[in-house]
Amino acid sequence: MRFDPRNPDFVAHPYGVYDELRRTDPVTYYEPTDQWLISRHADVNALLRDRRLGRTYLHVATHEEFGRTPEPDFQEPFWRVSRNGMLEVEPPLHTRLRRLVSKAFTPRMVESLRPRVRAVAGGLVDAFVEKGGGDLIAEVAEPLPVTVIAEMLGIPESDRHLLRPWSADMCGMYELNPTPEAQHAAVRAAEEFEGYLKALARERAADPGDDLISALAGIDELTEDELAGTCVLLLNAGHEATVNGTGNGWWSLFRHPDQLARLRADRSLLPTAVEELLRYDTPLQLFERWVLEDIEVHGTRIPRGSEVALLFGSANRDPDVFDDPDRLDLGRADNPHISFGAGIHFCLGAPLARIEMVESFGALLDRTTELELVSEPSWKPGYVIRGLRSLDLRAA
Repeated sequence: MRFDPRNPDFVAHPYGVYDELRRTDPVTYYEPTDQWLISRHADVNALLRDRRLGRTYLHVATHEEFGRTPEPDFQEPFWRVSRNGMLEVEPPLHTRLRRLVSKAFTPRMVESLRPRVRAVAGGLVDAFVEKGGGDLIAEVAEPLPVTVIAEMLGIPESDRHLLRPWSADMCGMYELNPTPEAQHAAVRAAEEFEGYLKALARERAADPGDDLISALAGIDELTEDELAGTCVLLLNAGHEATVNGTGNGWWSLFRHPDQLARLRADRSLLPTAVEELLRYDTPLQLFERWVLEDIEVHGTRIPRGSEVALLFGSANRDPDVFDDPDRLDLGRADNPHISFGAGIHFCLGAPLARIEMVESFGALLDRTTELELVSEPSWKPGYVIRGLRSLDLRAA
């Protein structure tokens, strides 16, 4: 099998292909997506921090100057929203946005959410166990982070059902070569999401509450477009990692019953277990960067104007960094995984994602004596953001 993100077998089992790439071709051009695949941990980690690369090139050149075709006009609403969030911009704009958002998204504030996360997780798990199980992703993994980030932002409960479909449709644009249907769905979702958030922000500016949108609306240096782009990013990035990390993590545990038994016997392992599960089956498999100046990786020149695909899933299984990397070890102490990225684009929401996973895994272990897999799960068609369609369990 070869690297082929459109092949369901590859999406389900990419790690053997990664092994081959790391050993024989750590820097390889992949023609179908016009990208350079980078598969070793040291290279991925270094390029994430290298300022000769960027998430965008529009701060230094036009599309035409960079040798790229502009996006079609119909996509403008999507890119307007995305490029007003900090993920899709570079310094100095990124520096300003991250500084402003960090004022409202402090470590103390995130840690203060732990009791609420624990309560929400407990309630979801109680309902799940009371009916004897079900789809863990739809009934626990998805509603937990969506509820938490919605409460944080101050989204009224009556509107929260809108968030997950908007997010899922928008994230479809980040797949490699998205279909026309996926592109149009992403644009529609971006327009609706942006309009909703701007209207809510205007309400909060006039009548502030104790929520993140009110706090952001009170920051004069943040434009309305930037506020909407920031909130979309916080919602999309703020739950995709948790949803897929939870589903992928439990699927890994069911395939390693010795490790599941180990975790049941020792809850103090939960923090390191979460880190290991995120390493072992990484939710975000690939992160794209543009080459702003010529670079050289392992003797291979990658010219300005190229795009690199940093393979997080491969980097997290690199034997040069991880001892016995294909072994799931919930007590792994030395675990420099890059599931949340590195450098200036390191995930701002990583501390919250960790809290959510620790609390939901703990709640499931505390409230059950047995969790049994009903059927082998299948993977969603996406590769970049990689997760299960469902995870059907019997709980007792």
